[in-house]
Amino acid sequence: MMRPVLEISRGAFLANVAAVQSRIAPSALMLVMKDDAYAHGLDWSARAAADAGVQWFGAYDVPTALRLRDALGSSGRIFAWATSEDAEIADALAADIDLGVGTVEYLERIRAVAGRMSRTARVHLKIDTGLHRNGVRPEDWPDAVARTRAGEREHTLHLVGVWSHIAEASDAEDDEAHAIFRAAVAEVEASGAAPEVLHLTASAASWWRPELREPLSRIGAFCYGIRSADGPALDGIRPIGTLTASVVDVGPDGVRVGLGALDGYPSTLVGVRVGTAAGPVAVREIGLDSIVVDGWPGAAIGDRVRVFGPGDQGEPSATDLAERIDTVGEEILTRLSPLVRRVVV
Repeated sequence: MMRPVLEISRGAFLANVAAVQSRIAPSALMLVMKDDAYAHGLDWSARAAADAGVQWFGAYDVPTALRLRDALGSSGRIFAWATSEDAEIADALAADIDLGVGTVEYLERIRAVAGRMSRTARVHLKIDTGLHRNGVRPEDWPDAVARTRAGEREHTLHLVGVWSHIAEASDAEDDEAHAIFRAAVAEVEASGAAPEVLHLTASAASWWRPELREPLSRIGAFCYGIRSADGPALDGIRPIGTLTASVVDVGPDGVRVGLGALDGYPSTLVGVRVGTAAGPVAVREIGLDSIVVDGWPGAAIGDRVRVFGPGDQGEPSATDLAERIDTVGEEILTRLSPLVRRVVV
């Protein structure tokens, strides 16, 4: 127990999932699980969410989707949206994974792989609504739809969804993106059968802009209790991970806490607080493998302090730390070394 430990609350995770589902209803939740479920552990959280009724899972890339399929068995719809090589496409089709498609070139490669395998690939066409993070440009959309419908006629493709990312930079820009999205959906519906699912919004827009929600909402960070940087608190949402570390020395100049297994603790975090059984204390000094914090009555070697967590002992959240260094809470979590032991409680 001398090395840092990320203690993860299963109960808090399930409570967050329930709070998100209640907030976005009747839109359904696609639980995004990229970066090993934001460093909390994909396998246990996927199974727990499935047991709680979640049916859609977002994997980002095919390797993550395959891990999800192993964790979930034959249940659950899994969506992988990163452009992949042909070998990964084949693996995805064999594992019954839906693929997000943002270019005509990728669409045609999926179509070719599906033809060689005598399978039908379930695809979600992505329209670029202005973020320019992959996605078919509006002027190329009719061609992409026509090619997809041709794939349906030859039974290599099945158009099950239309989707996009939005910038979440301003309400006006997001409204414009929504209009582009709806126009793209209308073109798809005019070309043949309506898609089974539509999804446009991620965590922040799904939470705060109900008028932008489609029948499916892709939400990751909020389910793990990671609020948006510079964003307000979220009703019913609580960080599920608490990073604790041990006191390794107690002296007249402060208490030294060992952080040897972390991938760095930025020096700009001097002055933040950590949580102790006696309440929060300030960080005085940051070294390569430890930090020095203010002392407290009764501090002893082996005591555990909270580097970040839900705040029960006055510690900051991961997003609180992220805001100090102009980044997002996900980065604080995903930069944790694999040597940090994860314990699900």
